[in-house]
This record gives sequence, C-alpha cells and structure tokens, in this order.
Amino acid sequence: MNSGVVAEKTRLEPRILSRSEHGISRNDISDSALKVLYRLHNAGFKAYLVGGCVRDLLLGLKPKDFDVVTDAEPEQVKALFRNCRLIGRRFRLAHVMFGREIIEVATFRGHHQSDEDLGKQSDHGQILRDNVFGDIFEDAERRDFTVNAMYYNIADFSISDFANGIGAIEQRKISLIGDPETRYREDPVRMLRAVRFAAKLNMQIEDSAALPIKTLAPLLTNIPPARLFEEVLKLFLSGNALQIFHLLQQYHLMEPLFPILAPLLNDANSREISFIEKVMANTDERINNEQRVTPAFIYAALLWYPLEDRCQNLIVDGGFSQFDAFNLAMGDVLDRQTKRIMIPKRFTTVMREIWQLQNRLPRRFGRRAFQLLEHPRFRAAYDFLLVRAEIEGGQLAELAEWWTEFQHANPEQRKKILDKLRDTEKPPARRKRKFKPKKAAK
Repeated sequence: MNSGVVAEKTRLEPRILSRSEHGISRNDISDSALKVLYRLHNAGFKAYLVGGCVRDLLLGLKPKDFDVVTDAEPEQVKALFRNCRLIGRRFRLAHVMFGREIIEVATFRGHHQSDEDLGKQSDHGQILRDNVFGDIFEDAERRDFTVNAMYYNIADFSISDFANGIGAIEQRKISLIGDPETRYREDPVRMLRAVRFAAKLNMQIEDSAALPIKTLAPLLTNIPPARLFEEVLKLFLSGNALQIFHLLQQYHLMEPLFPILAPLLNDANSREISFIEKVMANTDERINNEQRVTPAFIYAALLWYPLEDRCQNLIVDGGFSQFDAFNLAMGDVLDRQTKRIMIPKRFTTVMREIWQLQNRLPRRFGRRAFQLLEHPRFRAAYDFLLVRAEIEGGQLAELAEWWTEFQHANPEQRKKILDKLRDTEKPPARRKRKFKPKKAAK
C-alpha cells in the first residue's frame, strides 16, 4: 500500500508573500490567537496561523476559529500556557483556552517512520496514529488541500504558500496535495471536507480530486462513529446544508453516513428528498440569520421516513398496534443509525420527543391542546409539522394551519377554536385498558 509520503526530492517550496502583497491584517485576527502566536514567538519558537483561517482571511471571510502551528512540541506548549490542555491520541494537540474560545496549537507534522508508537496506518492506508513531528516543509506536504497549505508568520507578517493555494483561490478549485486516492485512503473524512469546502467557498472540486470519491466513499465506514457525528455537524450546520446535501448525493456519500436512509433517496422527485431539502434550506436560513438550530431537528428529519417505514413494517408483519410499533421503530432506527454515527443521548432524547409529538399533535380535544403548547419541545415539533405539511399537504396542512392559529390566539379565541373543533370533529375513541384479574391469595 502506498504510504502517501511525499519524497524529499519533491519537497514543496513556498511562494513568500510579504506583508504588502496580501490583505491580512492583525485587526482581523482573534486577540486570543495573537496572544498565543506572540508568546510562542517570544519564547524562541516558530509560530504561524495555518489552514482555513488564512484561507478565509484571504477570501475576505470571517474565520470560525484560528489554528496555530509551531515547532514547539505539545509539552513545551503546555509549559508556556497555564490555560492549556493536551488532547488527542491519533495526533497530540494543545488546546489553549480563553473562556469559550479555544486556540488549537499543533506541532509541525512529519513523515511516517517505522516506529508504530509514533505513526501507524491500516491495511486500507488510513492513518491510525500520527504523532510524528517534523518541520514546516514536511507539515505542508502533509496538509490535505492546496488552499489549506498557507502559513501566516507572526515574525514578519508574511504568508508562505506551499502548494499554490493563492492560485487555487483564483481558479475557484478544491485540489488535493499529492495523489487524491492515497490522501483519501489516509483519511476518508477528507472526502467530506472536499464537499464542505466546495459548498462553503463556492468552488468546484477539481476533476482529479473528484474522480475517486464515489469509489472510495465506503471507506467512511472505517471512521469511528463519534468522529463522524462531529463531521456531519460541520456539514449541516455550515449555512450551506442544502448545497452540501446535493453534493453528498452526487458523490454517493449519503449511503455510508445514513445507510438506513439510502434506499429512499433513489428518486430525485420523491417526498423524502423534498422533505430533506426543505429542512436543509430552512436550517441554512436560520443559521445565516443567526438563529438557533439544534442537531436533533436535522437528525430527526433525516430519519423520519425510515422511521415511518419501519413502523408500518412492524404493524403489517409483526401485528403490533400503532402505538407499540412506533415506539419499537424509534428504538430500531436509532440503534441502526448510531452504529454508523454516534448521536449523543442528549440529542436522541430530543429526536424521540419531536417524533412522538407528531402523533400527539392531532389529539387536540379537552386540555390536550393547552398541555401540548406547554411541552418544552412543542416549537420544534410544530416546525417539524410545518415542513411535513408543506411536502405532503392534505390533512397535515389543515392540522398545521390549526396549530398556527391556535398558538397565536388569545384565551377567548382559543376557546372558540376548540368549540369549533368539537362541532366539526369527534374526539378520537379512547383506548380501552385491559385489566388482568387478580390472582386469588393462597
């Protein structure tokens, strides 16, 4: 298996842009990142901003976070900062914490050695352990995309562009450093990153980088489920979820992430795809308007139709009641999905509540309507119902319209709305409870 190591004779040589040749200002850099850079520099270490933050600053975007790279090893970084903790097994990193802001500090990565305690790859070429330190040239060769191999030097405010990242930005191309298949095998998550960057930066994935993705997509099943959860959050909470969903479909990346959903995505005009597209579009709108979004809502939407299908199968094939089948189906669907993406319990609990409320929202008689309004997940469940109604129409649209009117009405109007409901619809029959006779005392 090709290790992906770039031979020294092909060492990347940087193009150096002086302060006057680029538009990055320290005024655009986080104060916390500047503190880390200057302390490392003043202690005699090399210190650079690297990767996405440099790329975004050159594009005129506001970076979400600032990453620092240095020749100081993790323990040396920790010795400089009392507010620092070391994390990671695959690759040791230092996190310097300033309240809620975390500046991630990495040591220059080097090429793999024979010592498995430092660097190790799987039979598929995936990097399993990566604690191999090197210099800035090796670190640049180990970077994934050309637009991420740019380094801002705090010593003289220059930029070192090792892989023509400036050219990639000008051409609007997402390109990999080195052989694309080898780089994807080293870390299959790079396929997801390629999609995310293409959507975020309004760029195209370069042909040689795009070609292997469909073939190598199944390698994502080798990624730990906990890591995939974080990566999927980056995809769908980026403000570009709709475009990313389309790219995931195009490159067959939905199947390894959501295998239970994959069979329902074959028809581009299906209600399942229309529903997901609407949820993604709404999510993008909320994020871009700086409104709150919960991952539970997105996952609940992605798994809603697999849940409905499983519920119907349990009713038809298993003879279960609607109530029992729905509860069993929730457990089955979540169990299957969390084997691929480890959704934390704090989110699966909310997902269950959103789903359960879809069955409770039609039951509005008596005090139930008021009780549902007070439910902590009512708003999320109502928003979920609105999207379902928009896609499916019919009785769902009438139900959504009723809840829209009822929740915005004053107490007197609510009473009239409920009176009208009682006049036009009969309350659902209550389920009779079965009582088992008590056993006679011996």
